[in-house]
Amino acid sequence: MISIKTEEEIEIMAQNGKMLAKIMKELAAMAQPGITTNEINKVAEDLIFKYKGTPSFKGYNGFPAALCCSVNDQIVHTPPSDRVLKEGDILSLDLGMKYNGYHSDMAITVPIGEVSSEALHLIRAVRKSLKRGIKKIRPDVTVGDISNTIQRHLEGQGLGIVKELCGHGIGKNLHEDPQILNYGKRKKGIKIKKGMVLCLEPMATMGSEEIKKEADGFTYATQDGSLSAHFEHMIAVTEKGSRVLTSLE
Repeated sequence: MISIKTEEEIEIMAQNGKMLAKIMKELAAMAQPGITTNEINKVAEDLIFKYKGTPSFKGYNGFPAALCCSVNDQIVHTPPSDRVLKEGDILSLDLGMKYNGYHSDMAITVPIGEVSSEALHLIRAVRKSLKRGIKKIRPDVTVGDISNTIQRHLEGQGLGIVKELCGHGIGKNLHEDPQILNYGKRKKGIKIKKGMVLCLEPMATMGSEEIKKEADGFTYATQDGSLSAHFEHMIAVTEKGSRVLTSLE
C-alpha cells in the first residue's frame, strides 16, 4: 500500500531532510586520503544525535552502523571499518535518520583526492541521472516514466545499470511502496500522485551490470571489480512537480 502524506507530514520530513543534508555535507568534507570509514561513521552518528534524531540504518536487518561507506567497486550497504581511504578512491556515503517519527534517506559519491577522468565521468553521470529523474516527477506520470528517464541517461553515458537494487517510497517506514527501478518502460507501472514521498537512487558501474554480495553479508559489489557510484535524494510530489527534501544547496 502506498502512503500519501499530508502537508504537515511533508513539512516534518522536509525538516528531517534538511538536517540530513547538512550532516552529509560535513561527512563529504571529511572524506580525504588518510581517514578511515569508521571515523566518518562516528561523526555521522554524533551529528544525528545532535539533531535529536536516531540512525535509520543501525540495527536495520542487523546492519551494525549509522552510515554505509562503499568504496570503489562496492555499490551499497558496506559497513564502516578501519579501511583507510587513499588518493584515487571513490566513496559512496548512504545515510538515513529518523526524526519525529519519520525517516529521511540520501546518498552521494565523492572522489578521494585526485581521481581518474573515468571515475569523474561515472560520478557526474550518475548524479545527472538523478537530477533528470527528479525533473520527471509530477502527478500522473508513471513510475516507468521516471525509471526510463534514468535508464536512458546512464546507458547514453556508456554505464552499466545496477538492476537488482532500486529506489523506494519512504515515511514512517524506511522502505515503503512503490519500488522505483533504475530502468523501465514509459507509461508502465503505477501513476505518481501528489503527497507521495519517494527516494530515487540510481546506481551504475563502469563495467558489467552483474553484482555480488560480499562475505560480510551486507555489501553489494560489482562482479567484475569495476567502479560504481550511487546518488539518492528524498523527494515529495507536489501539484507542480517535485520538491527535493534532502537538498545540499
